[in-house]
Amino acid sequence: MSDPRAYLSQKNIDPKERLIFALDVETSDLAKQIVTQLGDAVVFYKLGLELFLGGQYFETIDWLLARNKKIFVDLKFFDVPQTVGSAVRQLTNRGISFVTVHGNDEILKAAVREKQDLKILAVTVLTSLDRGDLNDLGFDCDPDALVLSRAKRALEIGCDGVISSGREAQALRANLDANFLVVTPGIRPVDNTEEASSDDQKRTVDVHTAFTNGADYIVVGRPIKLAPDPYAAAMAIQQTIAEIFG
Repeated sequence: MSDPRAYLSQKNIDPKERLIFALDVETSDLAKQIVTQLGDAVVFYKLGLELFLGGQYFETIDWLLARNKKIFVDLKFFDVPQTVGSAVRQLTNRGISFVTVHGNDEILKAAVREKQDLKILAVTVLTSLDRGDLNDLGFDCDPDALVLSRAKRALEIGCDGVISSGREAQALRANLDANFLVVTPGIRPVDNTEEASSDDQKRTVDVHTAFTNGADYIVVGRPIKLAPDPYAAAMAIQQTIAEIFG
């Protein structure tokens, strides 16, 4: 029988930082309310497009940093290489940890050239896409094959890690260098078929599966934000993480 912990992350990461909360809200004020509510249950926050378009994005980042929170800028830069490189350069030396980049080799190379203190995470295949969606986009392959191919290229270019579903994390660990980061969204702590009927995430896993498959970090949004008690929901996930890495 194979070792169930064979792919478990061995990186020196504070277990409480392995949970990244997706701060997907419309305004900075709402973001601050949620962060205050979550308190010490969450250390790491992902800030995406919705909050960016609500205004005060960088003011919110500074507010979080002042409270010793870690920042993941998830804007999925995808543009001509020069523009992407310039955008990445604008984020350096601000105390930000991660930034996502989407695109071909030249786009990723431009991001890597400008990253300085940032870690570049290449987007492989969005967790909202399945085989049928990939066929519609012109990719005649399974998601796991495409994720592995794109991850290999990203790491050869010099990206620090990838965004990957927990379903493909094990294949990445088995076939690629273990030093790169795997950040896994699409986490559903429990199997809730009622919620799944209206969920746009398709390639999901639970917390335990994500980490035993090789994820270094998980990104969780709605299962915490929509819980009756968000703080308790976040702490329950933290307890699971502590047990996994204990």
